[in-house]
Amino acid sequence: MIQTESTPNPNSLKFLSEKTISATGTEEFQKEKSKEISNTFIKELLQFDGVELVLLSKNFLSVKKTEESSWNELKPMIISHLNHYFENNNEPILKESKKSVSSLNDDETVKKIIDVLDTKIRPAVARDGGDIKFKSFENGIVKVELQGSCSGCPSSLMTLKQGVQNLLKHYVKEVNSVEAN
Repeated sequence: MIQTESTPNPNSLKFLSEKTISATGTEEFQKEKSKEISNTFIKELLQFDGVELVLLSKNFLSVKKTEESSWNELKPMIISHLNHYFENNNEPILKESKKSVSSLNDDETVKKIIDVLDTKIRPAVARDGGDIKFKSFENGIVKVELQGSCSGCPSSLMTLKQGVQNLLKHYVKEVNSVEAN
């Protein structure tokens, strides 16, 4: 059974499933890059009129719609698409493994930053139907990417500065500020 939850972003909705949606962690897909996507389920979802972004996580999927489109039309189509997939497939939508960012950088400070993002920040952002990805750390500045419901959300800048920046500065002394990439 699929349930929905609103997010702080009025143009984004979270669809929850008791089945595993992604076995590879959180991944975002954008309509403008749909030609590069090989996954049929995601490709079809992005073809729905009004859907501009899809974020898949372990047990939820976030959909960001255009301003003009209506949840009254999109919501039943998305629920039906998810139900149809799980009626015909006994496996997660995303199955392949992804490369870990931490393997790119063995720096101790970066490891601490990624640990704080994974344990303290990502669960809160996921509750709102989004995700936060570490991009880089240079000269005291952490660059992150907000995804899913968080991308383009009116309150995301406040979340970034007041929440993420304060937490990272508290736990990792080398951090001076956080910026969206």
